[in-house]
Amino acid sequence: MHPSAQSFEILPLPQPLQATLQQLGYLAMTPIQAASLPVALTGRDLIAQARTGSGKTVAFTLPLLAKLNPRRVAVQALVLCPTRELAGQVTQEIRRLARAEDNVRTLTLCGGSPIRHQLASLVHGAHIVVGTPGRILDHLGRGTLVLDALTTLVLDEADRMLDMGFAEDIAQVVERCPKARQTLLFSATYPEGVAKLAARFLRDPHEVKLAERHAAGQIRQRFYEVTERERLHATGLLLQHFRPVSTLAFCNTKQQCRDLMAVLQTQGIMALELHGDLEQRERDQVLVQFANGSCSVLVATDVAARGLDIAQLEAVINVDISPDPTVHTHRVGRTGRANEDGWAFSLASTKEMGAVGRIDEMQGTPSAWHPLSELTVPAGAEPLRPPMVTLLILGGRKEKIRPGDVLGALTKDLGLPGAQIGKIVVNDFVTFVAVARGVADEALRGLNAGKVKGRSVKARRL
Repeated sequence: MHPSAQSFEILPLPQPLQATLQQLGYLAMTPIQAASLPVALTGRDLIAQARTGSGKTVAFTLPLLAKLNPRRVAVQALVLCPTRELAGQVTQEIRRLARAEDNVRTLTLCGGSPIRHQLASLVHGAHIVVGTPGRILDHLGRGTLVLDALTTLVLDEADRMLDMGFAEDIAQVVERCPKARQTLLFSATYPEGVAKLAARFLRDPHEVKLAERHAAGQIRQRFYEVTERERLHATGLLLQHFRPVSTLAFCNTKQQCRDLMAVLQTQGIMALELHGDLEQRERDQVLVQFANGSCSVLVATDVAARGLDIAQLEAVINVDISPDPTVHTHRVGRTGRANEDGWAFSLASTKEMGAVGRIDEMQGTPSAWHPLSELTVPAGAEPLRPPMVTLLILGGRKEKIRPGDVLGALTKDLGLPGAQIGKIVVNDFVTFVAVARGVADEALRGLNAGKVKGRSVKARRL
């Protein structure tokens, strides 16, 4: 590509970083990157309004990597995120972009992970820390995290951090950062709370606000009127009629989640639920299975789904209508990302028509209503099945297992086609690998009989 207004080549980035962008296939900047990177690379503070899926992680990672000194083993950049899931995704992206420098250490510090492992990692030092405000504050209080060498502070998804009650924690973390630093604030919306935060902690920031609403064609919304008795059955009908590969179904209560799960399971639909009562380990397993295509439907409450960023989400179903129109917009905005098309289906009873009216008012368009009778499932149709199955291998980073080792064991040793192997996620003690449903039994037998990285392993189907 010739250098153009949208090419990364026009940016004053170190050559190894340019080469990494080429290798990763990042050639043209997204609108948020084109608007923010030239400013951020001059060292100026920045307020950028951008939704998840717009390429904002690259927009704040390149400036912090460009001025990082790998020879100085001290925390030079801190990224605050609202949730553990988002922090994990940001860390992965930073590691990918930093791979030209062998020795850049990026650490994730979040609640829900044992603090003793984090303490051990911090002893070895780190260049970049990504974490949630509460846990970062905890480490600052213990003296295990020192920010004297910090040059860049990133506040990612500032609006969600404030929604989750982190305002005071953020303030205390920022007070511990050196005054002479660059602060980059990213937020999908710009409510008063975020404006106050920016006024308090940023110096003469440059503002980038993109009217990057979802393109009308990307999310197709449909409303169906239902009685309370029809609601859960209608959810199953929607799934069997449209057959989306991945669906996030929102319920207003945990009880409704449980009732819906029971209905979907009797219809033979592979669904998992996400709610506040799950332990972190169970939550991780649910999210891995949903993200890798081995679970068709994730049934969740709004609280449980906070911070989820799942690419290629084909449909959202509002099993119950949220009384808050902003929440409805957030739910619906989780599909149709990164230029993919998405469906948003909403089931509303007579009692919920007031809430639908508020949604129409906020969106500035009347809802598109469809009759429930148009949803048909052909006789003898197979139940909706996910394309993949997740296998869990006992052994992970602590045993020095890498994704390539697992891929090699399945393709080279067992002779399975690479196209039938999906996402491989290596955690500290376990590894998850998605395999096509048709070869799952063969893959499981082969893993248990063979070796990964020269060692016998135990594997089971999740």
